[in-house]
Amino acid sequence: MKILTFSGATPAEALKKAQETVGSEAVLIETRQLQKKSLGQSALYEIVVGVDEEQMKSSAKSAPLNKPLQQQRPLIKESSDVIYNISEAAKQISKISDVTQSVTSQESVKEAVELKQIKEEISKLGDKVKVIQNMFWEERRPNLESIIPPEFSEIYRLTHQSGMDRAHLDAIMSLTLEHMPLGMRQNSETVKRYFQTLLRRIISVRVEQRLKSGQKKVIMLVGPTGVGKTTSIAKLAARYSYLMEKKFKVGLVVLDTYRIGAVEQLMQYARMMKLGIETVVDPPEFASALHSLHYCDYILIDTMGSSPYDKAKIETIYECLQGSGEQFDIDVVLVMPSSIKYEDLKATYDNFATLGIDTMMFTKLDETRGFGNIFSLAFETKVPISYFSIGQEVPEDLVVASSDFLIDCLLNGFSKKERGA
Repeated sequence: MKILTFSGATPAEALKKAQETVGSEAVLIETRQLQKKSLGQSALYEIVVGVDEEQMKSSAKSAPLNKPLQQQRPLIKESSDVIYNISEAAKQISKISDVTQSVTSQESVKEAVELKQIKEEISKLGDKVKVIQNMFWEERRPNLESIIPPEFSEIYRLTHQSGMDRAHLDAIMSLTLEHMPLGMRQNSETVKRYFQTLLRRIISVRVEQRLKSGQKKVIMLVGPTGVGKTTSIAKLAARYSYLMEKKFKVGLVVLDTYRIGAVEQLMQYARMMKLGIETVVDPPEFASALHSLHYCDYILIDTMGSSPYDKAKIETIYECLQGSGEQFDIDVVLVMPSSIKYEDLKATYDNFATLGIDTMMFTKLDETRGFGNIFSLAFETKVPISYFSIGQEVPEDLVVASSDFLIDCLLNGFSKKERGA
């Protein structure tokens, strides 16, 4: 369906222009006032109409299929009325259901069948209304080679509004249109379930592995200032020390000596959890700090926060990694906030990529409503996600990454209460 707009000093004038251009093949979607009449300035009205191009061609030699535009009600109002009627019909069905309980068993079975048929028809009608509403959520059509079927419009709107990059969304939608069985395209709910399954397979996560006997793991958190690296270190330390099947020995290394407050905060956590902690001022001291914590199963490294464009600080972290020696295999985790747009996430990743990013961790999930930016970065970089931080509480607000968790947030929103956090 092609969306067109016409304007005029009055609604009648705008309708007349539309009628002259597209005739009776258009559907009136919306009428709105753009500018009120004032001294020396005329009012300005705009109408939005939809035209089925195939219908225009097939009906060129036949009678018009729609009423004249002047006799149509805006489609948005029509769909609202239909929803209201569905609601009223549902109430009537509920009353019918109550009555059927008191009739004979034979009549009850007959009416139950009829009731089921009515409910099925109303369900189909409701889905059609939802499709109509979502078809016009944005007047510009997606930049795809093929037109998106109406049943896909709701899932397209949800994912686009979540902050997912347009190119990524269009690529995934094209894959869906290519591979989804025709039998599953019955309504928007089946489309949504299929889309969820596809997204889960695309997202890569790092499964948390339990350490084997004698094995050690060194994890370094890097990222911009203020993303919550120090708090995340504390959450991981508490998780490994107390919340897993085995209580592991955990040690901390602090590179962030630029911020006295951050050092004091981590030292306080170390005292509370009875953890070993070492501070590093210069890169040559880094290897010695790691050797001092050789008895630990997990060694967690907190680095100085820096702007993604501060090459000097990133270079200092790189020197530490290079000087750590072959004895320690360091897992580099890039920590980023989920509350910034995709372009900023990508710029951050690109500038820290020189450190050799192994996994990503996203914080502040409780401070945003859109999660498409996270999905897009994971889709673009193919780097797995290891953890999500969903609040400030230590250690409760830490979630081991799973594709199910992210896709659920993406399509249904995030709620700490619902997740038992």
